[in-house]
Amino acid sequence: MAAPNAPRRGSLQYWPRKRARKFLPSVNWKAIKNDSNKLEGFICYKAGMASAYVKDDTPDSMTKGKKIIVPVTLIECPPLKIFSVRFYKNGKVAKEVLAESLDKELKRIVKLPKITKKAELEGSYEDVRVLCYSVVKKTGIKKTPDIVEIAINGNYENKIKFIKENLNREISVLNIFDRGKLVDVRGLTRGKGLQGAVRRFGITLRAHKSEKARRNATLGSFHPGRTTFNAPMAGQLGMFTRVSYNHQVIDLGKAGNGSRGIKNFGDIKADYIIVSGSVPGTAKRQLLVTRPLRATRKQSKKNYELLELR
Repeated sequence: MAAPNAPRRGSLQYWPRKRARKFLPSVNWKAIKNDSNKLEGFICYKAGMASAYVKDDTPDSMTKGKKIIVPVTLIECPPLKIFSVRFYKNGKVAKEVLAESLDKELKRIVKLPKITKKAELEGSYEDVRVLCYSVVKKTGIKKTPDIVEIAINGNYENKIKFIKENLNREISVLNIFDRGKLVDVRGLTRGKGLQGAVRRFGITLRAHKSEKARRNATLGSFHPGRTTFNAPMAGQLGMFTRVSYNHQVIDLGKAGNGSRGIKNFGDIKADYIIVSGSVPGTAKRQLLVTRPLRATRKQSKKNYELLELR
């Protein structure tokens, strides 16, 4: 008989297990390294999944030169606009410059100042980032835009140059990401409400002849005379912030060329990207697509040519 093995249930790396405070998570932008002088992330919205009929051109692949089917996710990406520019010094925001032309929909989520003074994008600072919002009214999802802080790659001079070129303009996802490159997707998982300890932590079901309940468990010993914080108990499941790493951008498209009649979503009316695999969240869920934090060689060398969506 094998030795009993009962590892603890539920990783403490995801703790506490409760609903996220916001839909778009914060990102450690300093950890993401890239050579391009562009935005390191983009606000997008999940449309749905499909099967892509592709030609595999991956070197040393067993299906090289053949046509295969891979699962993909369609993500709608309406243009972004810069809300404000944040200048950092000693790790804190030292100055913030508000953009001149802002959409009226921002009044629903942000308290705008009555008078906007024209400030210059100059000064000696350590870093500069931009607060961007999505022009989501161009889609059929909703009207209230999402807003999040996004970093810019490159040195300080190139960052200022990028801001001056794109301030008060719409930024397209086609100018940020490239076909065949890897991206990370950050968002919230599907909410499942109140669930028991078996589904929430994966504890073992008791025998069918056990007394009373089958799906319960002990909450601890007599001593210490309290329930510890890491004891598996019923509670919230889903609506957790998660990161899905190393999705390859299989294809990009302009507004009007997207798929139509996607289940629980409708038509894609703005620019879109097609990434390999599945990403967290339900249809119409806002996502933050960023450059890869830790790109792997196995995913980077994959080369798919999109033929058809099914």
